[in-house]
Amino acid sequence: MASPDTLERSRQSGNPPLNRRFSRALPLLLVSTAMVLAAVLRFHAIGRKPIWIDEGVSIELARLDWYNFLRILWRHEGNMTLYYVLLRAWLPFGNGEGYIRALSVLPCLAAIPAIYALGRRMLNSGVGLIASLLLALNAYDIRYAQEARSYSLCPLLCILSSIYFLKCVEEPSRSSRIGHVLTGALAAYAHFFAGFVVVAQWISLRMLDREDLERKMKENWRQLAIAVAPIALFIITTGTGVIRWIPRPGLSSLRDCARLLTGNGGMVLALGFLAACAGALVPVFRAGLVQRVSRDSWHYRYLLLWLLFPIGFTFVISQLKPFFLIRYFIFTLPALVLLAASGLARLRPRWLLAGALTFFAIFSLRGVFSFYERDFDIAREDWRPVAQYLLSHAQAGDVILFHQPIARMPYEYYRSRIPAAAHPKVIYPEHSDRLSYRDFYAGRVPEKFLEGLPAQHPRVWVALAYNETPAGPDPTTSSIFSIFGHAYAAMQQDQFPGIELRLYSKSNGTKHQP
Repeated sequence: MASPDTLERSRQSGNPPLNRRFSRALPLLLVSTAMVLAAVLRFHAIGRKPIWIDEGVSIELARLDWYNFLRILWRHEGNMTLYYVLLRAWLPFGNGEGYIRALSVLPCLAAIPAIYALGRRMLNSGVGLIASLLLALNAYDIRYAQEARSYSLCPLLCILSSIYFLKCVEEPSRSSRIGHVLTGALAAYAHFFAGFVVVAQWISLRMLDREDLERKMKENWRQLAIAVAPIALFIITTGTGVIRWIPRPGLSSLRDCARLLTGNGGMVLALGFLAACAGALVPVFRAGLVQRVSRDSWHYRYLLLWLLFPIGFTFVISQLKPFFLIRYFIFTLPALVLLAASGLARLRPRWLLAGALTFFAIFSLRGVFSFYERDFDIAREDWRPVAQYLLSHAQAGDVILFHQPIARMPYEYYRSRIPAAAHPKVIYPEHSDRLSYRDFYAGRVPEKFLEGLPAQHPRVWVALAYNETPAGPDPTTSSIFSIFGHAYAAMQQDQFPGIELRLYSKSNGTKHQP
């Protein structure tokens, strides 16, 4: 504690006392510590796991020439447009797995001080600090910080959109309106589902006891609608064929959603988050759920809408047209940690808060270390050894076809990095001498095309992935097995994680039947 003489000298010099300056610097120090912790956890082993199909699509799409790049965005891959543009600017400076994925780490790190700022504005500094710690330790956020996809952008942009939304409500200005429209639109272009945060904002505003705000915000909603109109046009013209593989969700999907979003720490951690959120929502329950409320209670309603409305709405609609995929809801993560942080901040005495934070840290880190060992939300194919094996055993004149057309993309990534004497020519999907936008959404291999291959090529490699159905091999796989099994004298089969690689050849040898 500063002495009276020190305090007097501080007053005379115009400087604040040391303890006051320290108290002001403490939040900055703690947020910086959370950022360092987040960086360590997200950069650790970032290049260890192989590039899988979705990441391969991101990389090869971003490498296309401008004509094909713009065509594929409009025809098939309009979602995540913002990320593809950023990745296109990122790739010229490196091509390793770790470097490419590092682009996804940057918004995760920026989200740490951003969520502190949002928590401080909505509630108080303590809530912001706890939220920044919970986000830094969250295994689901770490999982997608190490993914060459757009998911890590969504939480940051939704946090920024919420900050500007609150500014528009509490201290409206031209700059806050511009910031709100810009960040809301960018969030939607990072991932279509992130647009739900704007819908949650609109709904929440109708609960606030400030009717004048609804009129003042109309221009924001109009400009946002104009900004995202191309997204609506894209969805109308292309449909939902890209996500037709998503199964219909059940109640177990909601349980898995809670388990993963809370950090892969099992149901114990999920229940811990539930208890903390319940503690935060006491003001909401006291005020009721329908009538207009004061600003303090409204903050909680907005967070609750941000967290639950997208998940609940999608779950209900997906009973008719399935599009419920847990990673699509990663943009709700800031709302989850803010609600949990608010509940934890209410704990008294302080030793109880310390114990609760220790509990959350232990189970969160357990989820993090589990992710380092194995993926917890996907079955990752390993194209790295496939490409190494293929390129080391290929001969001049060999060709390769991919049962799943987009499986060509991770292979192309590794082919560009692995030196080889001979590269098998890709014959499917193949529309030109180099990748084109058509190669990304080519259909299954036509049977007539398969029938003509044995007469043209003495050695054909076949890469099979995602080809099994509950009843056995899918029709395309069955056609390949039947046609090539009769036309070629020999077949060599090799298994890799998630992938089967076959070599059909006309040379004499033992013929292995599939």
